[in-house]
Amino acid sequence: MPHRTPSRFSAPLLGAPHAIPLAARLLTLMLAGAALGLPAWAQSQAAPPADNAASAPAVSEIVVKGNYLNAVGSSNAASEGTVTSRLIQSRPTLRPAEVLEFVPGVIVSQHSGDGKANQYYLRGFNLDHGTDFATFVDGMPVNMPTHAHGQGYSDLNFLIPELVQAIHYRKGLYAAEDGDFSSAGTARIQLADQLPGGPQAGMGQLTVGERGYVRALVARNAELTTGKLLAAVESGHNDGPWTNPERFQRFNGLLRYSLAEGDTRQSLTLMAYTAKWDSTDQVPQRAVNSGQIGRFDAIDATDHGQTRRASLSWHALKVVDDGEWRANAYAISSHLDLFSNFTYFLENPVNGDQFQQAENRRVFGGSLSRMWQGTLAGRETRNTLGVQARHDRLSPVGLYTAEGGVRTGTTQESRVKETSIGLFGENELRWTPWLRSIAGLRTDRVNVDVNSNIAANSGQRSAWISSPKLSLIFGPWSQTEFFANTGWGFHSNDARGMTARITAKGGDPIASAVPLVRTKGSEVGLRTELIPGLQSSVALWQLRLNSELVFVGDAGETEASGASRRRGIEFNNHYLATPWLLLDGDVAFSQARFSTPQGEAPNMGTQVPGSVRTVVSLGATVTEFGRWFGQAQLRYFGPRPLTEDNSVRSKGTTLAYARLGYKLDAKTKVSLDVFNLFNRQASDIDYFYTSRLRGEPLEGVADVHSHPAEPRTVRLTLSMGF
Repeated sequence: MPHRTPSRFSAPLLGAPHAIPLAARLLTLMLAGAALGLPAWAQSQAAPPADNAASAPAVSEIVVKGNYLNAVGSSNAASEGTVTSRLIQSRPTLRPAEVLEFVPGVIVSQHSGDGKANQYYLRGFNLDHGTDFATFVDGMPVNMPTHAHGQGYSDLNFLIPELVQAIHYRKGLYAAEDGDFSSAGTARIQLADQLPGGPQAGMGQLTVGERGYVRALVARNAELTTGKLLAAVESGHNDGPWTNPERFQRFNGLLRYSLAEGDTRQSLTLMAYTAKWDSTDQVPQRAVNSGQIGRFDAIDATDHGQTRRASLSWHALKVVDDGEWRANAYAISSHLDLFSNFTYFLENPVNGDQFQQAENRRVFGGSLSRMWQGTLAGRETRNTLGVQARHDRLSPVGLYTAEGGVRTGTTQESRVKETSIGLFGENELRWTPWLRSIAGLRTDRVNVDVNSNIAANSGQRSAWISSPKLSLIFGPWSQTEFFANTGWGFHSNDARGMTARITAKGGDPIASAVPLVRTKGSEVGLRTELIPGLQSSVALWQLRLNSELVFVGDAGETEASGASRRRGIEFNNHYLATPWLLLDGDVAFSQARFSTPQGEAPNMGTQVPGSVRTVVSLGATVTEFGRWFGQAQLRYFGPRPLTEDNSVRSKGTTLAYARLGYKLDAKTKVSLDVFNLFNRQASDIDYFYTSRLRGEPLEGVADVHSHPAEPRTVRLTLSMGF
């Protein structure tokens, strides 16, 4: 379908339940707001394209035929790009968050139930559940600071992949608009305003698969007196391959109202999501090797979780004679209950080590920016000023002891107020026809107020941090351009760590965490279209962090560690081989090291546990071959060190996905998806830590703990338009 194409000068920057009664109240407010009209400064209404999309007043339109919108002149770094809806709708995904694997170099896995946030890998990071990779859906931040399970927790299970219009991604910290959690990269997911096929178009989809998998989706366009409406409802169930059935149940709903008139675009979006599941977490290899359990068994079969989320978001874009205004606002309500047991009987040999992590959260935030476009001393220039604000209120967030899936006591419980404000400015200047620069500066402040049941850990704290950015873009020459990027960034620490003075379990004195941790990165690269039909890019990058977040098995959470450095190279290729065949090939190599040896002994080593060295992704998409269509995808992420001294390593994981589809008529199609096509016995995640099974020594046994990738899985989908 048509996409807006940037001018030669500008680069595209695409953006992206509390119980159902709350969703109903939000829906009532949304429709009332549509009836009363939106702010006067935006009297001509229209749905924005993506969050932060570049929008010069005059643009041309082209039909995008490839999987990526990564043409020469479309970005400010070799590692920046846009995934089109063509690929998003062509490639099968095992879980919703796997849409992030369309970002070259990203790997998405899971070490627990399907309702829990996924595990992410990028640029030598084991990102845990999202730390150092910022994700947005239509401008709303997905990462959650001071989360019950992990800092930067990024749960994308509320996403309906069929409604994703595009994903704009950046790797590195070179854009002034990107703040917390963005050191490794940023993904801005844009939702569609309407289904293709006309103002009254609709779709129904039913998927059935092995092991109790069922998914149903219904979506429909509607035209109102003013504006357009998109409604969608999704429901699903899955037991998975686990001996203890997952019994995963989910419900999703979306209602999106968009207006387009004159030079202004607006949209209002309501989303609601709820899920519950029984978990099979990672298990020790010694138990599998001895035959005590099978690969898909659980040590503690009472682990489980439930979550709900509701959000209301608004976007507006107003184009004026000398530039544009952008604004967005959002409100989010979320809840999580998660019962886990990673060490089994190490801390409590009688009742076991199960614990509960739980939180109730409200988030309110938004942003406002103004861009001026003109000339300076006869040279084209763009200047942007913006402000971003967010307030999180947790009532409460806590860690509790548990047994048999029931809470038995409180380890720590806090009520937290966390407010962050970011101010940013950016100047883009074309010095010559072959050189432009982008200089930016952002300043961030965080304020936290923690009221803990452990009096010594209560308190208030605030911090400032400023982050300069600079990018130089050279060319193009012979359909090739070159990039040099550098910048400073940061990630925040858990508010409870900022005010903590003693440990929650032992009461031992500890140093409070640094509120905002400095990161510094740089990159050089090129992008070329010298070969017709082929878009290729190469990026050579490095990144330094003043503090690492690593997984600690006996606590079941992450904690701050030493400073680290990473470097690597990425090679991405997207080829339109024929009008019906698209080929994608991405290779990434990285190295991650702590700056100093970790641990008490000087020979402990400098390896960063869980850091991926090699990632390869190969794909082929058949768009239309008569009535047939299909997609094949191979992904590989290589062995990882599991200890600082590299004495224990994981194995590499290779998985293949495939889709074969047939169009029965213009509106009906059937597709067969196969996941783990070659039925590889691989791991989704591996950790090395100490745990104890019943009958083992009280000090426990250090071992590799793994969560297996699902075996070959077949799913059949019937899609109908109406």
